[in-house]
Amino acid sequence: MDQYCVPIDAQKNSQYYLLISTKNLLYLTKKLYLQEDIMQLTIKKLGKEYKRGFWGLKDFSLEIKPGILGLLGPNGAGKSTFMRMLATITKPTDGTIVWNGTDIVKSPDTLRDVLGYLPQDFGVYPNLTAVEFLEYMAAIKGLDAVSAKKRIDELLQLVNLVEAAKRPLGGYSGGMKQRVGIAQALLNDPQLLIVDEPTVGLDPEERVRFRNLLSDLSGERIVILSTHIVSDVEATATHIALVNKGQLLREAAPEKLLNELENKVWEWSVQSDALPALKQKHIVSGTIRKSDGVQVRVVSGTQPTAESRSVSPNLEDAYLYFIGGKK
Repeated sequence: MDQYCVPIDAQKNSQYYLLISTKNLLYLTKKLYLQEDIMQLTIKKLGKEYKRGFWGLKDFSLEIKPGILGLLGPNGAGKSTFMRMLATITKPTDGTIVWNGTDIVKSPDTLRDVLGYLPQDFGVYPNLTAVEFLEYMAAIKGLDAVSAKKRIDELLQLVNLVEAAKRPLGGYSGGMKQRVGIAQALLNDPQLLIVDEPTVGLDPEERVRFRNLLSDLSGERIVILSTHIVSDVEATATHIALVNKGQLLREAAPEKLLNELENKVWEWSVQSDALPALKQKHIVSGTIRKSDGVQVRVVSGTQPTAESRSVSPNLEDAYLYFIGGKK
């Protein structure tokens, strides 16, 4: 067996060496120099069957690396089922979820230690202040008091709640409660952050603030954002997974999805009474009423009419095209 002498402390010109086999040398080299390749979530043929043979998710395969994955689909598409399985709350019927080489269905604690989760229905204790609530959540997550206090101070600053930190949560707006939710999800500085429909019920200003916060948080972690709101994904996601009826339809970077729709988006004007028939025949992604009729925006693989002109696609067009069956 080949063996090599490796200095114990290469930075200090150590005179002491360690005798190591080729196999172990390759393993250590990967651990030391390829750390960026280690954080990975791999989903293979994942499925969840409910009563009477209904599958909430089926044959779902996806590989996720650091950045923001936008999980986009209509209500009831299977997004929350998928998120709950990733968060180790629900066990899958079929398939595997592997985090950095470990099957988390068999060993869920491997992921729980590095997981941050903001569920769709995030509840708070209305009589507690933000500080008290975060202290309580930190204790549940096993943080010691000193570390918890420092981390809570950092997070309140991050989510812009320092001035409201000692007010009861019952008096918070929807957006403020969501910011408390993201703070509790970040208490353990997670490598995997899961947020399920985080902007539902928020006003436009709060929604923009929340999107910006998610973008700031992505960095060297995996963030999975589940939503049915295209603009949320458009503003934040580095990759998009389109989901419908429990199945993964498409996964790609936003620019790749848009490239696939080049010369497939059209605009022209029609009379108002022609609009219902047009919607039956084509995917209509937008309408603007004008004095001379209705300007329509249609997604179609071929030119719908001689009057229509090709325009640049957006993610709303891509979403409707793939979810709507590519008319």
